Amino acid sequence: MDERGLLDLMLSRLGELSQKEKLLLCESFNTEQDLIQKSKTDIEAIIGHELAAFWKIDSMRRLAERDAAAARIRGINWVSWHSPAYPPLLREIYDPPILLFFKGALPNPEAPLAAVVGTRKPGAQAAAQAFDITKGLARGGISVVSGLAFGIDAMAHRGNIEGGAPTVAVLGSGVDEVYPSSNRPLARRILETGGALLSEYPPGTTPRKWNFPARNRIIAGLARGVLIVEAPQKSGALITARFALDYNRELWVASAGIAEAAEGRRSVDRRGTVKLAGEGAGIIHSAADILRAWNRETTVSEPEEVSTCALI
Repeated sequence: MDERGLLDLMLSRLGELSQKEKLLLCESFNTEQDLIQKSKTDIEAIIGHELAAFWKIDSMRRLAERDAAAARIRGINWVSWHSPAYPPLLREIYDPPILLFFKGALPNPEAPLAAVVGTRKPGAQAAAQAFDITKGLARGGISVVSGLAFGIDAMAHRGNIEGGAPTVAVLGSGVDEVYPSSNRPLARRILETGGALLSEYPPGTTPRKWNFPARNRIIAGLARGVLIVEAPQKSGALITARFALDYNRELWVASAGIAEAAEGRRSVDRRGTVKLAGEGAGIIHSAADILRAWNRETTVSEPEEVSTCALI
């Protein structure tokens, strides 16, 4: 590991700082020695505010060394914001993670990603449509990024794998702490089929509820467009939608939830999806809609109706 690598691991451990502030430090120093030689006052001058009294560089170095050792033992790699291998669209957002830990292969920087997310408790039609759309996207050469959660996220990854694409899962925990645990077989399948597990959190980080909104910004940042398949009025998927708008990404909703809401079916709360459609989000009926919008050649047909598949 070079000194740049240790510096980035140290900066990623600065929980007191925002992503923008970490990025300022990332741009200000080239090695961990550059950081260690600066006083607390020097750091405060760079970020523009006072730090907590317990600021200790030596403690951060020990944490960074521990993270490097854990990553090596567990087969985890990492890529810095400075690296040419860092996902280019993610680099462009205003609050990118300065470091991404990953297992598997980073997504092809020359190929666009589509984010597909939604509720953990979808209706059968929306779940089936998530699977069908992501399978069709794969056949058109588009990989999908999602959050490996129950429901729509899991169906999106499965559909993309079924279509033959390397799908990408972004976690709200370390990549060695897959959550929910019932999706660990799916995580293994993602890696076996050439995809990736990504996280800004170091190895050993367990899932915490405040990690997931931050995780959603990475999902939106990686993608060229974001599809919300089905979402209630208060939903993590709507947080991803807001990030998509903030980052100037294309934003769509899937037709299944809109149609069922229009028919008055109330077994699933789809008010978030309906609201997005009312505010101008495009409505997607099949993968062909996205592939045409992105000028991708495809033989994907538009199904007459959404197929059914088991929600597992």
